[in-house]
Amino acid sequence: MASGDLSDSGSAFVSVPRIKVLTMFRLGLFQMALGIMSILTLGVLNRVMIEELKVPALIAAGAIAMHQFVSPTRVWFGQISDSKLLFGYHRTGYIWLGAVLFAIASFLAVQVVWQLGFSLQAGIWTTQTTIWAVFLAFIFALYGLAIGLSSTPFAALLVDVSDEDNRSKLVGVVWSMLMVGIIVGAIISSGLLKQIALNAPLDVLQSQINRLFLIVPAIVVGLCIGATVGVEKKYSQYTTRSTVVEREDKITLGKALRVLTASRQTGIFFSFLLLMTISLFLQDAVLEPYGGQVFKMTIAETTKLNAFFGTGTLVGLSITGFLIAPRLGKKNTTKLGCVGVAICSLLIILAGVTANPKLLQLSLILFGFASGVTTTGALSLMLDLTAVETAGTFIGAWGLAQAMAKALATVCGGGLLNLGKAFFTTPIQAYGLVFATQAVGILLALWFLSQVNVREFQNNAKQAIASIMSNDLD
Repeated sequence: MASGDLSDSGSAFVSVPRIKVLTMFRLGLFQMALGIMSILTLGVLNRVMIEELKVPALIAAGAIAMHQFVSPTRVWFGQISDSKLLFGYHRTGYIWLGAVLFAIASFLAVQVVWQLGFSLQAGIWTTQTTIWAVFLAFIFALYGLAIGLSSTPFAALLVDVSDEDNRSKLVGVVWSMLMVGIIVGAIISSGLLKQIALNAPLDVLQSQINRLFLIVPAIVVGLCIGATVGVEKKYSQYTTRSTVVEREDKITLGKALRVLTASRQTGIFFSFLLLMTISLFLQDAVLEPYGGQVFKMTIAETTKLNAFFGTGTLVGLSITGFLIAPRLGKKNTTKLGCVGVAICSLLIILAGVTANPKLLQLSLILFGFASGVTTTGALSLMLDLTAVETAGTFIGAWGLAQAMAKALATVCGGGLLNLGKAFFTTPIQAYGLVFATQAVGILLALWFLSQVNVREFQNNAKQAIASIMSNDLD
């Protein structure tokens, strides 16, 4: 028959081409763009607020963390992109709209940061300061919603354009680009901020930071569009699939908690992953202020610290799956990574005690490497502890819980720094409290990991998760 064979239903069947490796890397530009944006919020704004504008660390971290606390809304965004076209597409239109909105929100957040900082110039917390702090948290919540509007349909697009045999490869390529984005973002931001000297006047600081938040988000929007243009039209199988593939973004927070505590083993492993994630990201909100206050680094220098961490993480992620895990096993690999994280946290404190910036940079490379080892080992172990029948549900449940854990880590890091400043007399002691807590937390996570039993999970947890799933269907 001529082009367009007819199926039993009488509709023309169109063969969808398989996605190529080059297109996988092009899609990775989207994750690279998100990595760059994370540098602006957790690499630049946190430093400016805590160090230059003297905003209490808990307030600064709490406001920034709002963009992660709104992550449960991704369920809604996933459902909307499934059912309603935007600009003629199920995914691409939402990705582009979200990118434009989070770029605008990031610039608005900076303007509110200045107002918050200026209201604190007299060193007194006023009603006006409270209003600006609440408004900043609101803007970051909008920023998080825009990120979800863009990233959730993007994750769905990855499912739409792939099959079972090439999906893991696509996800691996795309998510590795996130760390590339962190490195590139740190280098670009550092270059644009190198004119700002230590203790620069606020008007100089304001003009340079505003410039950064105009240029970089514009580049990011371009990357998001370039990453996805034409991909959905050419490769998407969404409209031709007879059954909907179960996706991570369909999991509500309540359902996630029920799945992750379905049995003794899922509860133990969830506790490990929760503690591990909080411990890995506890320093997120305080690392750059640490470089500024203890090491007297400029904003450009502290922003570049993320490049050292990102490089170490990328190397750790790259070689663990090929070299370390096959030799040590998944559980031992995860243990090795956790011990490495604890040691590196103490090295970061030692770098501050000796005021040695080179030691700090080395510590961050090693910390990143240990984080990469830990993450790869834990994710590999998680796949062993995933019931095949409910893989999308379990992985989605953990993805949502991880986002909330990162938000808690950001807030806790800021809170611990405030606590340290209240009880200790020197900055190194206050910051040391954060990094020491990080080391203790990851070692406590190790204890939970030692209780994990894959065989027990396979015997009991699958049935428990299946029971939850059947109850949801009733």
